[in-house]
Amino acid sequence: MLKSFAHRLLKHMGVATLAAALSLTALLPAQALTDQEQKTLQELNSYFNAVKTMHGDFIQFGPDGSQTDGKFYMARPGKVRFYYNKPSVLDIVADGTSVSVRDRKLNTQDIWPLGQTPLRFLLSDTIDLQKDTNVTNVLVEEDLVTVTIFDKTKFNSGTLTLIFDAKDFALKQWTVTDQQGYDTSVAVYNVVSNGPTNPDLFKIDYLANARQDRN
Repeated sequence: MLKSFAHRLLKHMGVATLAAALSLTALLPAQALTDQEQKTLQELNSYFNAVKTMHGDFIQFGPDGSQTDGKFYMARPGKVRFYYNKPSVLDIVADGTSVSVRDRKLNTQDIWPLGQTPLRFLLSDTIDLQKDTNVTNVLVEEDLVTVTIFDKTKFNSGTLTLIFDAKDFALKQWTVTDQQGYDTSVAVYNVVSNGPTNPDLFKIDYLANARQDRN
């Protein structure tokens, strides 16, 4: 069940990020944004583009209310790692080209192109939410800013909802809603931005499945 949540996160985020390129084929018309909403998106872009590395804790909420947590590490462009705490055995890694969902117990993994997952929104070298995505709604409240994006990839279509702190524009949470209306949410906290990173965190073992098949 936990692995299916991770697959849903990648297929319908499809995860977030948390890709090397932003290229969407929109099926819904972009909403005409007010001047204030456009200004807010520009400020969010400025925040994102100033953050090259990030690490902290995360909590993932599945469609059935299940909850898992762990640590995440990000290095833009293109790299992220979500390490799930036990009893989960999942490890999600993006190395700049691909995204791997690995089962640490079985040492097996599924791999997708990074550019076909919503993680590209969080990992692009230069982010422009208004230009490079199909923003369908911007909600500016006293404490939070919510941006809703329609996303279509070859895997599936759905919406990605990003929630930011209204004061410093730090990313707080993202939610992926698939075509069936199921939500998978990831909230981040204890976040440190622009700190040192270890490149070894973002390596995918592409031969893991082959070794498993030989055993």
